[in-house]
Amino acid sequence: MTTARARLRRVTPFGLRTRLVLAFLLVAFVSAATTAALTYREARSAVLASAQDTAVVSFREQVEGLGTGLPVDPQSLRELLFVIASKSKPHPWVVFAEYGSLRVSSGQNPTSTVITPELRRTALTSSHGSFERVVRDGIPYLTIAMPVAVKTGDTTSLPSGLVLFAVMRMTDEEANVDALLTAARDGALPGLAVALVPALLAARSVLRPVRELRGAAQSMGNGRFDTRIKVRGRDELADLARTFNESAGELERSVDELQQAEARARRFASDVSHELRTPLAGMLAVTEVLDEDADGLDPDTARAVRLISTETGKLADLVEDLMEISRFDARAAELNTDEVDAAETVRKTLHNRHWDGRVRTDLPDGIRVRLDPRRFDVVVANLVGNALRHGAEPVTVRMSVSVRMSVSEVMLVTEVADSGSGIRPEVLPHIFDRFYKADAARTRSAGSGLGLAITQENVRLHGGTVRAANGPHGGAVFTVEMPLMGVPDAEEATA
Repeated sequence: MTTARARLRRVTPFGLRTRLVLAFLLVAFVSAATTAALTYREARSAVLASAQDTAVVSFREQVEGLGTGLPVDPQSLRELLFVIASKSKPHPWVVFAEYGSLRVSSGQNPTSTVITPELRRTALTSSHGSFERVVRDGIPYLTIAMPVAVKTGDTTSLPSGLVLFAVMRMTDEEANVDALLTAARDGALPGLAVALVPALLAARSVLRPVRELRGAAQSMGNGRFDTRIKVRGRDELADLARTFNESAGELERSVDELQQAEARARRFASDVSHELRTPLAGMLAVTEVLDEDADGLDPDTARAVRLISTETGKLADLVEDLMEISRFDARAAELNTDEVDAAETVRKTLHNRHWDGRVRTDLPDGIRVRLDPRRFDVVVANLVGNALRHGAEPVTVRMSVSVRMSVSEVMLVTEVADSGSGIRPEVLPHIFDRFYKADAARTRSAGSGLGLAITQENVRLHGGTVRAANGPHGGAVFTVEMPLMGVPDAEEATA
C-alpha cells in the first residue's frame, strides 16, 4: 500500500500544496504586475507632463513677449530665433519660423521633419498654440507651435501670419521612464521570492486539516474505527472535520453492531452444531443397525431405512462442516504440521475414499513438504469429491513444484481437473462462497455447500492460495499453491 501511494505521488507531482503555492504566487504576481503597470503609467505621465508643461509655458511666454516691432526679414528673424533658443528649458530647443514661404530656424536646417502637418494646421486655427509628442526614428520629441500676434493696442492684437515652432528632444524623460520600468521589472522577482514565504505558510495552514483527515481515513481503513479529528475554528475545514467525526461515529456503531451480530451468528452455529452432535451420534448408531438388517425387511421398508441412513450421514457431515467453519470464524483453527511425502499423502486420500480407480494421477515422488496432513487431506478430498459430483470423469490430480517470483518462495502446486462442461463465467467469482449454489435447482444431495469454503480456509491457513478456472479443453480446474516449507509460525497463519 505504501508503494502504491508513493507511485501515485510520483505520477501526480502537482499536488494540492504545489497548486496552492502556485495560485498564491500567481495572485501575488498579478497584483504586483497590475500595481507596477499603474505606477509606471502614472509616473510616466507625470514625468512627461512636467517637462512638457515647462517647455510649453516657457515658449509661450517668449513668443508673447516679442512686441509690435517684430522683424520679418530672414536675418533679423534668425537672430530672434537664436535668442529664443538660448532661453529654452527644461532642455535645448531648436526653433523654427514659418512666414508664408519664408522658412528660418535656429539650427542647421530651415525646416524640421518632426513637425507634422496636423500641428501646422492646428497652429493656424488656434491663437493659443498647440503641441504634440512625436517619435521619429526611435527618438521622442516634443513639438510646440505658437502663432505670433501683433499688438494694435493695449488689449488688442492681430495675427501676424508668423508661426514659431519649438522642437525639443525628450530622451532624458524617456530614460527616466525606462529606468522606472526596469526597476519595476527587477523588483518583481524578489517580490515573488518574498511572497513565497507566506504562500508556504498559508499552504501549510490549509493542508494541516487535510493531512489529519487523510491520516484519520487511513487509520479507519486499518480497522481503528474510534479515530477522530480535532476540530479547530469555525471555517469550512472545521465543518469537514465535524462531519468526518460524525460519520466515523456512525460507522463505528454500525461496525460494532455487525460484529456483535456476526459473533452471535457464529456462536449460534457453533452451539447448534455441538448440541446436534449427541443426538446425531445416537441416530447414526441406530441407522447402522437398521442398515445391517435392511436386507431382511420388505422392499419399501428397506428403501426407507436406507434413505434415512443416507440423509442422517449427510446431516452428520453438515454438522461437522459447520463446526469446522465456526472454528475458522473464531480464529481457533490451528495447524499441526509435519514433513510428509506429498504424493503419498494424496494417494492415501484417494485410497481411503475408494477413488483409486476413478481418479487419474500425475504425482512425482520425492517431494517433501511441511503441512498439516489432516487439513491437506480435507483439501484434496473436497476438490476431488466436488469434481466427481459436479464434473465428469475422468478426474485428474497433478502435482508439481514452482517458484513464486514475487517472494522467491518454492510452492507445492496441486491441480484437480475434471472432464465436465466447466464452470459458468458468472459462477466463478462465487465458487468459494458458503452455501452458494451454481444451479438454483440443485438439491442438498450435491453436498453441504461448505466444502469449497472450508478448502479455501485450510489453504489460507497454510499460507497458500486456491483458485478456480476452466481448462483449455473444457472442464473445471482447481489449483492449490502452498509453501513447500510451510508457514514460519502457526500462530502467524491463524492471526
